[in-house]
Order: sequence, then C-alpha cells, then structure tokens
Amino acid sequence: MQLILLTSVALLSLGSGPQLSAQTPAATQAAALGKNLQDVYLYWRNAMMTKNYASWKQATASHRKISLQNRILSEKGQFPVDIFKTPTPPPALTGLKMLRARSKGATAKLVYFGKVDFGVGGNPTNNLLVLNFVLEGRGWKYDNAEFVNLSGLKEVRQQIEAGKMDYVDGEAFIPDGVKPIQPIVVRPAKYITKVYAFCPGREVQVSVNNISKHRFQDTQQAEVVIGGGRDGMNDIWFSIKDLPDYKGDDPLTLRVYVFSQVNGVQPVKVFQYQTKKGEKPKSTSSERFMIDAATAAKVLGRK
Repeated sequence: MQLILLTSVALLSLGSGPQLSAQTPAATQAAALGKNLQDVYLYWRNAMMTKNYASWKQATASHRKISLQNRILSEKGQFPVDIFKTPTPPPALTGLKMLRARSKGATAKLVYFGKVDFGVGGNPTNNLLVLNFVLEGRGWKYDNAEFVNLSGLKEVRQQIEAGKMDYVDGEAFIPDGVKPIQPIVVRPAKYITKVYAFCPGREVQVSVNNISKHRFQDTQQAEVVIGGGRDGMNDIWFSIKDLPDYKGDDPLTLRVYVFSQVNGVQPVKVFQYQTKKGEKPKSTSSERFMIDAATAAKVLGRK
C-alpha cells in the first residue's frame, strides 16, 4: 500500500522549491513528492507556452490526452493544433506558496495559495490552486488544475493566511487514489452537438449515445457532446435529483442542440425535457432524438 503523504509543506515562496519546517521522514517524503510534482507541472506548462506537442504529450496523463482530443474533434477542431488555443495561459507558480503535497495510490495533489494569475489583468487576490496528477509507469503525469476562489470564503482565506490549514485538510483536497478510466477514442464529429441544462437546486446527469457523459449541478450551462450527434436516431439518458437542503420547486430544462459552422445559421433544438414551476421532474428517463435530413441540410449549409 502506498503511503498517503499528509505532511504539510511549509508556507514559503516557490522560488527555490518546496522545503519542510520539520525534517521528519514523512516531511522529507512530502518535500520530495512536492518537488517532483512541481517539476512535472512546470515542464507541462512550458510545453503549453511554447506550443511543443511532443513535450505536452510526454507530460500529460493519458486519459486527459484522449479526453482533450475527443473534445477538440467533437467541436470540429484541429488536433493537436487546438490543444494550445486556451483563453488564458496556465498560471505560473512564482510567488505562490505550497501548502500540501499528497499522494494516494495512482493519484496526487498539490495545493498552492497566493495570487493566482491567469494573465487577464486586474489585481489577483489570495486564492487556492490545486494541481492533480496521475501515476503512470514509473512517473507522475499532469492531469488538470482546479481554481478555488476564496472571495466568498473570507474567513477561510484569513485562516490560511494565519497558518491554519483546516480547510485544505478537508476531503476535497485529498487524492482519492483511483486511476481515471480511459475514455474511448471518438472520430471527428459530423455535427457539433451540445447538451444544455438549467437546473436550480438539482443535479442532472446525462448520457448521450452511451459515450458522452455530463453532470450539471445547480447551474445554467452547456457542454459539447463527445462524438457529436449522429444521423438518424440518437439515445439520451438522464437522471435528476435534488441537491442536499434544496426545498424549491423551480422549473428545470434539459435540451440538446445541433450547431452550425455557417455564419448566421442558428442552432437547431433536437431534444427538450422541461418542467413547469411546481412540477416534480422525472427521476430518470431514457429517450431518443432525431437528426433528420432537414436538420442536417440546415446546419451543414445545404439549405
């Protein structure tokens, strides 16, 4: 069984890499883990900044590579060129403080605190940046990042600034040890398709064609359907449940749209499930929607 490294990394600037305030065996292991994971992220970030596909491929977790490729192809993009088309650059670690370095089984997390800068201007405030990693072969690979905005959690921010780490020792910041499942590789989509949910107070899980999985929680959001829509019949399954402590009866909407790449052509709605205020939504349902010849002609610019 692999040791779960729960030792705190001391608060310090990352200029010289992580160090520990107490050189216990666990602290030494945590420092080594922190330095190792940090180096992986910096290598990955440099690959992104220099648009170096070979380096990016080497540093990125395999399931993340496939997921990103699938999303790009599902939006009729160009792979691997579009890997590097991001709205903001990956944040630098300069000036941030490493709070925790933990590993469990095949996963690991680094937690940083400070002025996380996404290069969009303004004056960043102290927030949390969580970097996730997956163990593959003999080494760690970068998976993804989570930004935790503490603007609405000012007490937590003050506690961390005072050296109290109760918040970052919570379950959300501890790796689960489960290696991510490898997605299937999809072909380039014929139709760009998105699933949209408006679900105040609810969690909605959606599966399209048993390939594209989605989870919406108390949000109004659209996500691209992996693999896109298909000519003819398509399958959609969804489940709906109230989030803890939700007592409302707000309306709920679930839709699927097919998008066009032709300027001026509006998306075509091909599926809708909707409730009225006060109406209890279905707990689960399996349904179908059609992409017919008329829809195809419209979104492909043939009509």
